[in-house]
Amino acid sequence: MNRDKVIIRTSIIGILANIFLASFKAVVGILSSSIAIVLDAVNNLSDALSSVITIIGTKLAGKRPDKNHPYGYGRIENLSATLIAVIVLYAGVTSLVESIKKMIHPSVPDYSAAAIVIVATAVLVKILLGLFVKKKGESVNSDSLISSGKDALLDSVISASTLVAAAVYLIFNIRTEAWLGAVISLVIIKSGLEMLGDSLSNIIGKRISSELSKEIKQTVTSFPEVQGAYDLLLHSYGPDLMIGSVHIEVPDTMPVAELDKLEHRITEKVLAEHSVILTGISVYAVNTQSDRAAQIYGDIRRNVMSHEYLLQIHGFYLDEEHKTIHFDIIIDFAAPDANELYRHILTETQEAYPDYTVSITLDTDVSD
Repeated sequence: MNRDKVIIRTSIIGILANIFLASFKAVVGILSSSIAIVLDAVNNLSDALSSVITIIGTKLAGKRPDKNHPYGYGRIENLSATLIAVIVLYAGVTSLVESIKKMIHPSVPDYSAAAIVIVATAVLVKILLGLFVKKKGESVNSDSLISSGKDALLDSVISASTLVAAAVYLIFNIRTEAWLGAVISLVIIKSGLEMLGDSLSNIIGKRISSELSKEIKQTVTSFPEVQGAYDLLLHSYGPDLMIGSVHIEVPDTMPVAELDKLEHRITEKVLAEHSVILTGISVYAVNTQSDRAAQIYGDIRRNVMSHEYLLQIHGFYLDEEHKTIHFDIIIDFAAPDANELYRHILTETQEAYPDYTVSITLDTDVSD
């Protein structure tokens, strides 16, 4: 079964389960005058709506690329995850308002054995549904399904807390419904904000995982001709499409024809092992015929890396014919003034080697 079918099928199961739970909770909540149970029923309806949005988002994201969107519509799934987060957040705010009204104008709850049994059953159903949806979401890399699964697990805790309120009232005759509703609302709001933050981070463009970065670089450097892999830059166009580029260090004696073959082999292996398309592989030439170049590089490396906030130096090449020295540096985002530090390193390197023209590229810390 392909990815889209898994997401749609899982979402339909979620819709049916949530509508079933919402119907029973609404009836029980109204008959028992329990604001917490009624709010829980409303939350189930919002979960059903989230599943509907997941289905619509998956369908739209699966559209074929066209002239205006040559990379496809995969990022629509990020938008659907954002909408789900907004729905959860809205449900939390609405619940909080209703709970506050109930604090001001309280009513006496009327719990029956049937109501308690139904809520207890709902707890079990929500736990199973949440685990199922979350697992399916992780298996197909769907942020929307993962968010829906987390929300369902949160709902199970909320429903369980409703049982606690019922027990407190039946045993101690203390009404905690409105206060419990407020606590539930705050938990929902917190969950919604976290989900919204995650989805917006994906839309803005967050850093790729350290694990993926290291795995791809290990694949690239597995070729004996490659002496280093740097500046891995990846762009996500949906869960099934990641495109990027990388810099590789190779001997300066390598023929162009051999380099072309190497780049094709790297591209094919990275695609096969990581499902990542490398559309560009840039080259750093490594000095192989000059002991002086190796000595100068060692001296420059020690000096550059002695500065605070310096993460890396790479791409070094000394050109004796044109009397030039070039290398790239990466400065930590935590540096107070990266540009000032860059100018300082450029100046002191130029002063140390006045017979050469020193050129330094300031790279961005985009991947581990």
